[in-house]
Amino acid sequence: MKEVKIESKLYVFDSLEETPKEIQNLMQFAIEARDNAYAPYSKFHVGTALLLDNGKIVSGSNQENASYPSGLCAERTAIFYAGAKYPEAKVLKMAITAASQNQKTNKPIPPCGACRQTIAEYETKQDKSIEIYFMGETGSVMKSNSLANLLPFGFDFSNL
Repeated sequence: MKEVKIESKLYVFDSLEETPKEIQNLMQFAIEARDNAYAPYSKFHVGTALLLDNGKIVSGSNQENASYPSGLCAERTAIFYAGAKYPEAKVLKMAITAASQNQKTNKPIPPCGACRQTIAEYETKQDKSIEIYFMGETGSVMKSNSLANLLPFGFDFSNL
């Protein structure tokens, strides 16, 4: 038996104001999307904004349904729309923000497992990493240079 050590490198900004202006702008789009989330059940609002290589910004918010599995997370809403509207464009950067009506979210909220798998698919599809920035409603912002840092054993076409 061998031991395998896995390390991930992420970066932490103490606040949104410490991030580059381009990321502050992208996060503002994510915040606007978050404010438009439809989350009457969880009361957990998430917004995502993507910067594409064609200069377009695409955003999405979580959309819940009384039949829970029928809802869709903000990250997947945005990335699926980008793929449908701009099929040749590559996703360069992703900004994610989350806020709860039940408590203050002041720590970074990463994508869920299903969203991580979807982002991994797009990194594979475009053969290019996506910079991911995520935060709560306030507080620090985390940056990952690739989804691989958040999902080290990704599943892709090579497994099929």
